[in-house]
Amino acid sequence: MESQTIVQRNEAVVRRYFELFNAHRWEDMAALYAPTAQCKDPTLGPGIVAQSREQIAGRYAELAAVFPDLKDTVVATYPSGDRHVVVEFVASGTAPDGSPFELPIAAIFTIENGVITHDFTYYDNVGEG
Repeated sequence: MESQTIVQRNEAVVRRYFELFNAHRWEDMAALYAPTAQCKDPTLGPGIVAQSREQIAGRYAELAAVFPDLKDTVVATYPSGDRHVVVEFVASGTAPDGSPFELPIAAIFTIENGVITHDFTYYDNVGEG
């Protein structure tokens, strides 16, 4: 039964993450992470990159400066054991040229002791072209 409680708490962290993301409250969102988290994202290059809360907040603030109406719509969450939550979502907004976009994304969050320790995000960053 304790395991289910942890799973529910982890899902609550992820729900709060997306609430704060959509409110563009980057520092509050970054506070959901461990002081240094392991991140994997095509924008960071290949491999896993350690990111501080400040770096995470800064990266999303820069992204929102380019896409001011950026938002994520969660399609589904898939808890996996006591430490992981996989999230399928769609990022959307308006590109600098005025065209709308939608980008399907999957992220694997590792949550330990109530904070995100790993954020591995996957999407096609090649685009059309």
